[in-house]
Amino acid sequence: MDYNTQREKLRLPEYGRCIQEMVNYAVALEDKKERQRCAFTIIDLMANMQTFTGNPDDFYQKLWNHLAFISDYQLDIDYPVEIQHINEQEKKRERIPYPQKRIARRHYGSIIEQLTKKLTEMEPGAERDELTLLVANQMKRALANWNSNALDDEKILSDLAEYTDKKISLMPSEINLMSNKEALASVNQQNTSGGGKKKKKK
Repeated sequence: MDYNTQREKLRLPEYGRCIQEMVNYAVALEDKKERQRCAFTIIDLMANMQTFTGNPDDFYQKLWNHLAFISDYQLDIDYPVEIQHINEQEKKRERIPYPQKRIARRHYGSIIEQLTKKLTEMEPGAERDELTLLVANQMKRALANWNSNALDDEKILSDLAEYTDKKISLMPSEINLMSNKEALASVNQQNTSGGGKKKKKK
């Protein structure tokens, strides 16, 4: 079993590991148009995680600032706003609340529930397909972290279908999920990047 204290430190923990990994994915994309599209999708998801108050321009300015910060200012896109760097004091002031509701499948986490809800609201197309792949791969990482012996693409896609009320219903042959080896390597990298040995669950 993995412990968050042993994993890669999150730049803005309030958004969760899933958003951090989606940003990491966007940074690694070679095509700038794909990075741009992925960035807007992430911003949309981040917006859904917060309660909107005040001026919409200020709200989205903050989100873009957060996205740039999460990427350690490595995300090479054409930002729609001028990015304002965040310092440590601002991080403390801008905390967003953690979700308090009960999670149906705890090994996937609350962020996956929010992401799949977003999928049900999207029209079919390239953006939804891209987010579907991101979400399904994140579910696979989460499953690998929870129980490496339980990795099963059919189960992951079945869970995805249940999350989305069957609106996203795919067979393994219809989506290019990461391999089991890649999922386990991703988890192992997270476990070792924080240093120290894994604790045994008592």
